[in-house]
Amino acid sequence: REPEAIGRAARMLAGEIEFREFEQFVFDRQWGALRGYANSRGIRVVGDIPIFVAHDSADVWAHPEIFELDEAGNPTVVSGVPPDYFSETGQRWGNPLYRWDVLERDGYRWWVDRFRRTLEMVDVARIDHFRGFESYWEVPAAEETALHGHWLPGPGAKLFDAVERELGPLPLIAEDLGIITPEVERLRDELGFPGMRVLQFAFGSDADDAENPHRPERYSSDSVAYTGTHDNNTALGWYRDEASAETKAELAELTGPGTDDVAWGMIRVVLESNADLAVIPLQDVLGLGSAARMNTPGSIVDNWLWRFREGDLTPAHAARLRDLTAKTGRLHGQERR
Repeated sequence: REPEAIGRAARMLAGEIEFREFEQFVFDRQWGALRGYANSRGIRVVGDIPIFVAHDSADVWAHPEIFELDEAGNPTVVSGVPPDYFSETGQRWGNPLYRWDVLERDGYRWWVDRFRRTLEMVDVARIDHFRGFESYWEVPAAEETALHGHWLPGPGAKLFDAVERELGPLPLIAEDLGIITPEVERLRDELGFPGMRVLQFAFGSDADDAENPHRPERYSSDSVAYTGTHDNNTALGWYRDEASAETKAELAELTGPGTDDVAWGMIRVVLESNADLAVIPLQDVLGLGSAARMNTPGSIVDNWLWRFREGDLTPAHAARLRDLTAKTGRLHGQERR
């Protein structure tokens, strides 16, 4: 970031820089028009805020002082999670971690700006890895897996209080999945953010656990219910390729027997739940199997490739979804209070 080097690069790359600026200008205008149209139809757009950013991002390059980097700009410690449902060795995400003390001294300015820009583009934002704001898993950068990490305290409510002082109440959904402690739940409830409930996590060894929050009969009204998230298999793929015979029997008690329409059976359970909000992946509306899975945590290949094509969504899909939405009291204008 030496002024002479930046000036030289700005001259040499002027054409490409202007092209990227133009691309972002056009996208911003088109996105604003799309969001405006959606809002005019009573539709709110939900976005996403990952807790961490990439090492090669503009954020790290422009603000190296707020990240745990060495003198050469390389991470000394990186993000991840310990062994969990998805991986026996944990997940080594590899993002540089924040210097929370530096951020606090500046009133969390970088986070305020990040929330402000996000909420200029969407109406509601799901904040990813919410538990990391209470405590996060620090992994030495030299480690190849996340096994040898340890927990450190996050900024807690101080960060969100700072953001709310400037932006007002935050329309956020807390992604509170994974290893969740009472402290994380207290922080979520203190801030008034709804948490996430995933029907696929309601079965198997934890099905009879009185503490399992993913059992549909335990969904609180201040939660967001999902058949599965982008990190899960599709409902049909999960049923066919991952669910045990015991799980299938448990599911049948909720949806009725049969595998031909298991995705819609799970959709019905989620929409009938007490959760104020419900999110249904498009793959489940279309009844697609494992080939349409969006992402496999812990892997870096063949993710985020699925697309739906024009014509995949039919009037029959729309009619069925509308009918079920109306029957469960979730149709626009008749939302449960």
